[in-house]
Amino acid sequence: MLCYKNPLFQTGAIGSRRPGGGHMKPKPRDTHPRRMRLLLAARLQWAACLLVFALPALAYDGATATGSTATGVIGLQPAQLQASHWVARQRPPDRVILDRAAIDRQNAAMRARDSSIHDLAALPAQLPGEDIGQRIAALSSPPTRTLYDEQGGEVPAATLARLQDNLALARVPARQPVRYGLIVHRADLRAFPTTLRAFGTAGETDIDRFQESALFPGDAVAVLHASADGQWWFVASERYAAWVEQRHVALGDKDAVLAYGRKAPYLIVTGATVRTNHTRELPQVSQLQLDMGVRVPLRADWPPMQLVNGQHAHASYVIELPVRDDAGRLRFAPALLSRAADVSGDYLPLTPANLLRQSFKFLGERYGWGHSYDARDCSGFVSEIYRSFGVLLPRNTRDQAVSPALNRIALAEGDDARKRQAIVRDLQVGDLVYIPGHVMMVIGHERGMAWVIHDTNGGSWRGADGQRVRAGLNGVSVTPLDPMMFNDTQSYIDRATNIQRIRP
Repeated sequence: MLCYKNPLFQTGAIGSRRPGGGHMKPKPRDTHPRRMRLLLAARLQWAACLLVFALPALAYDGATATGSTATGVIGLQPAQLQASHWVARQRPPDRVILDRAAIDRQNAAMRARDSSIHDLAALPAQLPGEDIGQRIAALSSPPTRTLYDEQGGEVPAATLARLQDNLALARVPARQPVRYGLIVHRADLRAFPTTLRAFGTAGETDIDRFQESALFPGDAVAVLHASADGQWWFVASERYAAWVEQRHVALGDKDAVLAYGRKAPYLIVTGATVRTNHTRELPQVSQLQLDMGVRVPLRADWPPMQLVNGQHAHASYVIELPVRDDAGRLRFAPALLSRAADVSGDYLPLTPANLLRQSFKFLGERYGWGHSYDARDCSGFVSEIYRSFGVLLPRNTRDQAVSPALNRIALAEGDDARKRQAIVRDLQVGDLVYIPGHVMMVIGHERGMAWVIHDTNGGSWRGADGQRVRAGLNGVSVTPLDPMMFNDTQSYIDRATNIQRIRP
């Protein structure tokens, strides 16, 4: 890092800037005392640079306890909140990292080698009940800590006992026939068969300890067990197994269920979210949220003059969505998606520019633990970015970080700062950086630092007084990687465990 050119430390005292860049020479009327002041300012600037080399977490951007004066986040300037800012720094921005064939090979390796990925097509007609019971018991084990409800009161022991009873583990047969279904609208995956939200701290209502993940319209599931009250099913999807309300699942023939995701032609949702058109005629497909990377069949054969749910289709795409009839069976229905929606006729090319553009479409979205709030968390965020390119990733950070199907750079606790900094300097756009419980995506380097975009409910750095500032970012945010603090004494770089690269 060349500190004397670092914009983080440019005071603006040496000359004045033209709008087009460069510096103007001092005017002739400048006096000797002014030159002395400029010299003093330059020396102070150089001293600040030396401080950065000595204490890199303490002085980025001249940040105060509230971050940069422009944004409130350490080192962050408003221009850096634009994808175009980072795209312009790529050389070249449109180079293909992995082509379609390479992505298909990587996905095949993911399905073959990563134990967190479930191959639903390979499931036998029946599964051992003992295996299902063990999986449920592992996910839905009795809480060992005090939990609190949304009003801040303790969740009673009797309530937790009822949740255990609702698992109905004694009802799992020795051999369980496997049923199949499609998710008909965005649905929560839960640790227990309940909508009760539970929290680790009284008054803290963002991290619901019973929330695991979410499924999206068209996701295929294998139904493995039913709760005692009959309202929930324990299901396995490609990337996760947990409890889902049965009203979100339409049961169908295995072949029909699995074929839905292979139908062509199709559309890929490339916006953060899109919604189908409103319709009173078929409420099941009205204003349905479709998240980034969701694939839906396109009804290209739809007759031009035939209305779709009471609306002419000329200004919309006609797509096919799964619906659930009164008996819970799978049916398919047409729906309209505006041609103004952010969608593509195929998966996007995996390029640095597209990675940046896709990630910034989520900027500012509130953090949603386990996909709460119709949003997403850190691992869901990076998964959905890569899903828009057709890349399959495991659901959770613990699985993503060590997946054998990716190009992994492992870091050990004993690795010194020199090795860690060398790895950070070599990070590339799209690299995924893991610390315990969190993942960030690299967007580039600027002013001597690596920069990341990540979905975080926290975020902290050292203020001007050297104390850690807890920022409460609580959403998709852009930050420098280097000054971010994991705790009072360790940085994110200190605690990095793995780098995963989606590239050859």
